[in-house]
Amino acid sequence: MTGSANGGLFAISDLHISYPENREHVERLEPESPGDWLIVAGDVAERFLDIAWALHILRSKYAKVIWVPGNHELWTPKGDQVQSRGEERYRQLVELCRKLDVVTPEDPFEVWEGRQGAAEGGREGSGAEPARLVIAPLFVLYDYSFRPEGTHSKEEGLAAAARAGVMATDESMLHPDPHPSREQWCAERVAISERRLAERPESLPTILVNHFPLTQEPTRALRFPEFAQWCGTTRTADWHKRFDARAVVYGHLHIPRTSHEDGVRFEEVSLGYPREWSRRGAAPRPRRILPGP
Repeated sequence: MTGSANGGLFAISDLHISYPENREHVERLEPESPGDWLIVAGDVAERFLDIAWALHILRSKYAKVIWVPGNHELWTPKGDQVQSRGEERYRQLVELCRKLDVVTPEDPFEVWEGRQGAAEGGREGSGAEPARLVIAPLFVLYDYSFRPEGTHSKEEGLAAAARAGVMATDESMLHPDPHPSREQWCAERVAISERRLAERPESLPTILVNHFPLTQEPTRALRFPEFAQWCGTTRTADWHKRFDARAVVYGHLHIPRTSHEDGVRFEEVSLGYPREWSRRGAAPRPRRILPGP
Protein backbone atom coordinates (compact mmCIF):
# COMPACT_ATOMS: atom_id res chain seq x y z
CA MET A 1 0.00 0.00 0.00
CA THR A 2 1.21 3.52 -0.70
CA GLY A 3 0.56 6.89 0.85
CA SER A 4 -1.86 9.27 -0.79
CA ALA A 5 -0.64 12.56 -2.19
CA ASN A 6 -3.77 14.02 -0.59
CA GLY A 7 -2.86 12.72 2.86
CA GLY A 8 -0.05 13.42 5.27
CA LEU A 9 2.32 11.37 7.41
CA PHE A 10 2.09 12.28 11.10
CA ALA A 11 3.83 10.97 14.20
CA ILE A 12 3.33 10.83 17.95
CA SER A 13 4.87 8.79 20.77
CA ASP A 14 4.84 8.30 24.53
CA LEU A 15 1.04 8.32 24.81
CA HIS A 16 1.14 6.76 28.31
CA ILE A 17 -2.60 6.21 28.37
CA SER A 18 -2.62 4.91 31.95
CA TYR A 19 -3.05 8.62 32.71
CA PRO A 20 -6.74 9.57 32.20
CA GLU A 21 -5.81 12.90 30.59
CA ASN A 22 -3.70 11.13 27.98
CA ARG A 23 -6.36 8.50 27.36
CA GLU A 24 -8.91 11.25 26.70
CA HIS A 25 -6.44 12.95 24.36
CA VAL A 26 -6.07 9.76 22.31
CA GLU A 27 -9.85 9.44 22.09
CA ARG A 28 -10.10 13.01 20.77
CA LEU A 29 -7.38 12.74 18.12
CA GLU A 30 -8.61 13.11 14.55
CA PRO A 31 -6.70 13.05 11.26
CA GLU A 32 -6.52 16.19 9.16
CA SER A 33 -7.66 14.26 6.07
CA PRO A 34 -9.01 10.75 5.37
CA GLY A 35 -5.72 9.68 3.75
CA ASP A 36 -3.46 10.51 6.71
CA TRP A 37 -1.01 7.94 8.08
CA LEU A 38 0.07 7.92 11.74
CA ILE A 39 3.39 6.75 13.19
CA VAL A 40 3.13 5.69 16.85
CA ALA A 41 6.73 5.65 18.06
CA GLY A 42 6.36 3.61 21.23
CA ASP A 43 5.35 3.87 24.89
CA VAL A 44 1.63 3.61 24.24
CA ALA A 45 1.10 1.95 27.64
CA GLU A 46 2.43 -0.77 29.93
CA ARG A 47 -0.56 -3.12 30.09
CA PHE A 48 -1.41 -5.31 27.13
CA LEU A 49 -5.13 -4.46 26.96
CA ASP A 50 -4.39 -0.73 27.16
CA ILE A 51 -2.01 -1.03 24.22
CA ALA A 52 -4.67 -2.92 22.26
CA TRP A 53 -7.33 -0.31 23.07
CA ALA A 54 -5.19 2.65 21.96
CA LEU A 55 -3.98 1.08 18.72
CA HIS A 56 -7.54 -0.01 17.87
CA ILE A 57 -8.83 3.55 18.42
CA LEU A 58 -6.07 5.09 16.30
CA ARG A 59 -6.41 2.52 13.50
CA SER A 60 -10.14 3.28 13.30
CA LYS A 61 -9.29 6.92 12.54
CA TYR A 62 -6.17 6.84 10.34
CA ALA A 63 -5.72 5.28 6.91
CA LYS A 64 -2.61 3.48 8.17
CA VAL A 65 -0.96 3.17 11.58
CA ILE A 66 2.73 2.24 11.95
CA TRP A 67 3.91 1.19 15.42
CA VAL A 68 7.31 0.58 17.01
CA PRO A 69 7.73 -0.64 20.59
CA GLY A 70 8.98 1.55 23.39
CA ASN A 71 10.46 0.29 26.61
CA HIS A 72 7.10 0.57 28.45
CA GLU A 73 5.35 -1.88 26.09
CA LEU A 74 8.12 -4.37 26.87
CA TRP A 75 7.68 -4.16 30.65
CA THR A 76 6.02 -7.04 32.47
CA PRO A 77 3.90 -5.29 35.10
CA LYS A 78 2.54 -7.20 38.06
CA GLY A 79 -1.17 -7.72 37.65
CA ASP A 80 -1.14 -7.47 33.86
CA GLN A 81 -3.25 -10.17 32.25
CA VAL A 82 -0.30 -10.95 29.96
CA GLN A 83 2.78 -11.96 31.95
CA SER A 84 5.12 -12.79 29.06
CA ARG A 85 8.64 -11.37 29.09
CA GLY A 86 11.21 -10.11 26.64
CA GLU A 87 11.15 -11.50 23.11
CA GLU A 88 7.93 -13.44 23.72
CA ARG A 89 6.12 -10.28 24.82
CA TYR A 90 7.38 -8.40 21.78
CA ARG A 91 6.17 -11.17 19.45
CA GLN A 92 2.76 -11.14 21.11
CA LEU A 93 2.56 -7.38 20.54
CA VAL A 94 3.43 -7.91 16.88
CA GLU A 95 0.62 -10.47 16.55
CA LEU A 96 -1.77 -8.07 18.26
CA CYS A 97 -0.85 -5.37 15.74
CA ARG A 98 -1.39 -7.70 12.82
CA LYS A 99 -4.90 -8.48 14.07
CA LEU A 100 -5.53 -4.72 14.25
CA ASP A 101 -3.98 -4.08 10.79
CA VAL A 102 -1.17 -2.02 12.32
CA VAL A 103 2.30 -2.12 10.71
CA THR A 104 5.23 -3.28 12.90
CA PRO A 105 9.02 -3.60 12.57
CA GLU A 106 8.44 -7.21 11.49
CA ASP A 107 6.35 -6.32 8.44
CA PRO A 108 7.45 -5.29 4.94
CA PHE A 109 8.39 -1.63 4.74
CA GLU A 110 5.68 0.65 3.41
CA VAL A 111 6.49 2.95 0.49
CA TRP A 112 5.18 6.50 0.66
CA GLU A 113 4.19 8.00 -2.66
CA GLY A 114 3.25 11.64 -2.43
CA ARG A 115 4.77 15.00 -1.75
CA GLN A 116 8.01 14.98 0.21
CA GLY A 117 8.07 18.62 1.19
CA ALA A 118 6.95 22.16 0.57
CA ALA A 119 7.81 23.99 -2.61
CA GLU A 120 10.41 26.24 -1.02
CA GLY A 121 12.99 26.17 1.74
CA GLY A 122 14.88 23.46 3.61
CA ARG A 123 16.31 20.18 2.45
CA GLU A 124 12.88 19.04 1.30
CA GLY A 125 12.41 22.09 -0.87
CA SER A 126 12.26 20.20 -4.16
CA GLY A 127 9.73 17.79 -2.68
CA ALA A 128 6.74 19.61 -4.20
CA GLU A 129 7.16 17.06 -6.97
CA PRO A 130 6.05 13.47 -6.30
CA ALA A 131 8.45 11.53 -4.11
CA ARG A 132 8.85 7.88 -3.10
CA LEU A 133 10.26 7.09 0.33
CA VAL A 134 10.46 4.01 2.52
CA ILE A 135 8.84 4.33 5.95
CA ALA A 136 11.09 2.11 8.08
CA PRO A 137 9.77 1.19 11.55
CA LEU A 138 12.66 -0.13 13.65
CA PHE A 139 12.99 -1.95 16.94
CA VAL A 140 16.45 -1.11 18.25
CA LEU A 141 17.03 -1.11 22.00
CA TYR A 142 19.89 0.39 24.03
CA ASP A 143 23.18 -1.05 25.21
CA TYR A 144 24.45 1.48 27.79
CA SER A 145 26.91 2.96 25.26
CA PHE A 146 25.53 6.51 25.72
CA ARG A 147 27.71 6.77 28.81
CA PRO A 148 28.06 9.71 31.20
CA GLU A 149 31.10 11.88 30.63
CA GLY A 150 34.20 10.45 32.26
CA THR A 151 32.94 6.84 32.41
CA HIS A 152 34.31 4.02 30.30
CA SER A 153 32.14 0.99 31.02
CA LYS A 154 28.56 0.02 31.80
CA GLU A 155 29.52 -0.54 35.42
CA GLU A 156 31.05 2.92 35.75
CA GLY A 157 28.08 4.48 34.02
CA LEU A 158 25.54 2.79 36.28
CA ALA A 159 27.55 3.76 39.33
CA ALA A 160 27.51 7.40 38.18
CA ALA A 161 23.75 7.16 37.69
CA ALA A 162 23.27 5.72 41.16
CA ARG A 163 25.28 8.59 42.69
CA ALA A 164 23.03 11.04 40.84
CA GLY A 165 19.91 9.26 42.08
CA VAL A 166 18.99 8.13 38.56
CA MET A 167 17.90 4.59 37.78
CA ALA A 168 15.58 3.41 34.99
CA THR A 169 12.59 1.24 35.90
CA ASP A 170 13.70 -0.94 32.96
CA GLU A 171 16.27 -2.49 35.27
CA SER A 172 13.49 -4.35 37.09
CA MET A 173 10.66 -4.39 34.52
CA LEU A 174 12.18 -4.90 31.05
CA HIS A 175 13.39 -8.49 30.85
CA PRO A 176 15.57 -9.54 27.89
CA ASP A 177 14.52 -13.24 27.89
CA PRO A 178 15.75 -15.42 26.28
CA HIS A 179 18.74 -13.17 25.63
CA PRO A 180 21.35 -13.05 28.40
CA SER A 181 21.19 -9.23 28.58
CA ARG A 182 19.51 -6.17 27.14
CA GLU A 183 22.81 -5.37 25.41
CA GLN A 184 22.77 -8.68 23.53
CA TRP A 185 19.12 -8.23 22.59
CA CYS A 186 20.04 -4.76 21.30
CA ALA A 187 22.92 -6.17 19.24
CA GLU A 188 20.56 -8.70 17.62
CA ARG A 189 18.02 -5.99 16.81
CA VAL A 190 20.72 -3.77 15.32
CA ALA A 191 21.82 -6.59 13.01
CA ILE A 192 18.23 -7.35 11.94
CA SER A 193 17.48 -3.68 11.28
CA GLU A 194 20.70 -3.05 9.35
CA ARG A 195 19.97 -5.98 7.08
CA ARG A 196 16.40 -4.88 6.41
CA LEU A 197 17.44 -1.30 5.69
CA ALA A 198 20.19 -2.44 3.31
CA GLU A 199 17.59 -4.54 1.45
CA ARG A 200 14.86 -1.88 1.37
CA PRO A 201 12.84 -1.54 -1.84
CA GLU A 202 14.80 0.06 -4.68
CA SER A 203 17.27 1.53 -2.13
CA LEU A 204 14.81 4.41 -1.75
CA PRO A 205 15.34 7.30 0.68
CA THR A 206 13.92 6.63 4.14
CA ILE A 207 11.96 7.94 7.06
CA LEU A 208 13.60 6.12 10.00
CA VAL A 209 11.36 5.44 13.00
CA ASN A 210 12.57 4.15 16.37
CA HIS A 211 11.40 4.75 19.92
CA PHE A 212 14.93 5.52 21.12
CA PRO A 213 17.01 8.25 19.45
CA LEU A 214 19.44 6.89 16.87
CA THR A 215 22.21 9.30 17.86
CA GLN A 216 23.40 10.49 21.26
CA GLU A 217 23.03 14.17 20.41
CA PRO A 218 19.35 14.50 21.48
CA THR A 219 20.22 13.20 24.95
CA ARG A 220 22.39 16.28 25.60
CA ALA A 221 19.12 18.05 26.47
CA LEU A 222 18.27 15.65 29.32
CA ARG A 223 17.99 17.20 32.77
CA PHE A 224 19.88 14.20 34.15
CA PRO A 225 22.52 13.23 31.56
CA GLU A 226 23.14 9.92 33.34
CA PHE A 227 19.77 8.71 32.02
CA ALA A 228 21.16 8.65 28.48
CA GLN A 229 22.45 5.12 29.12
CA TRP A 230 18.88 3.85 28.70
CA CYS A 231 18.30 5.88 25.54
CA GLY A 232 20.01 4.20 22.61
CA THR A 233 23.19 2.76 21.14
CA THR A 234 26.21 4.24 19.38
CA ARG A 235 25.85 1.46 16.78
CA THR A 236 23.14 3.50 15.01
CA ALA A 237 24.94 6.86 15.03
CA ASP A 238 25.43 7.03 11.25
CA TRP A 239 22.22 5.39 10.07
CA HIS A 240 20.62 8.67 9.02
CA LYS A 241 23.51 9.09 6.56
CA ARG A 242 24.03 5.45 5.58
CA PHE A 243 20.39 4.85 4.79
CA ASP A 244 19.60 8.17 3.11
CA ALA A 245 17.13 9.43 5.70
CA ARG A 246 14.94 12.41 4.93
CA ALA A 247 13.73 12.44 8.54
CA VAL A 248 14.29 10.48 11.74
CA VAL A 249 11.32 10.06 14.09
CA TYR A 250 11.80 9.10 17.73
CA GLY A 251 10.40 9.64 21.24
CA HIS A 252 11.39 8.41 24.72
CA LEU A 253 13.00 11.65 25.94
CA HIS A 254 9.75 13.57 26.52
CA ILE A 255 11.45 16.60 24.97
CA PRO A 256 9.38 17.28 21.81
CA ARG A 257 11.37 19.30 19.29
CA THR A 258 12.76 19.48 15.78
CA SER A 259 16.53 19.39 15.32
CA HIS A 260 18.98 18.70 12.49
CA GLU A 261 22.09 16.56 12.18
CA ASP A 262 24.14 16.38 8.99
CA GLY A 263 21.32 18.15 7.19
CA VAL A 264 18.74 15.54 8.24
CA ARG A 265 15.62 16.50 10.19
CA PHE A 266 15.17 14.76 13.56
CA GLU A 267 11.70 14.85 15.14
CA GLU A 268 11.10 14.00 18.81
CA VAL A 269 7.32 13.51 18.83
CA SER A 270 6.40 12.55 22.40
CA LEU A 271 3.19 13.49 24.15
CA GLY A 272 4.65 12.69 27.58
CA TYR A 273 3.07 12.76 31.02
CA PRO A 274 0.27 15.25 31.80
CA ARG A 275 2.51 17.19 34.19
CA GLU A 276 4.92 17.73 31.29
CA TRP A 277 2.60 18.73 28.46
CA SER A 278 0.33 20.79 30.72
CA ARG A 279 3.26 23.15 31.36
CA ARG A 280 3.35 23.81 27.63
CA GLY A 281 -0.38 24.55 27.49
CA ALA A 282 -2.40 21.95 25.59
CA ALA A 283 -1.50 18.37 24.74
CA PRO A 284 0.29 18.37 21.38
CA ARG A 285 -1.26 16.93 18.26
CA PRO A 286 0.71 14.46 16.13
CA ARG A 287 3.66 16.10 14.37
CA ARG A 288 3.56 16.39 10.58
CA ILE A 289 6.45 14.49 9.00
CA LEU A 290 5.39 14.51 5.34
CA PRO A 291 4.98 16.70 3.45
CA GLY A 292 7.87 18.22 5.36
CA PRO A 293 8.68 21.85 6.09
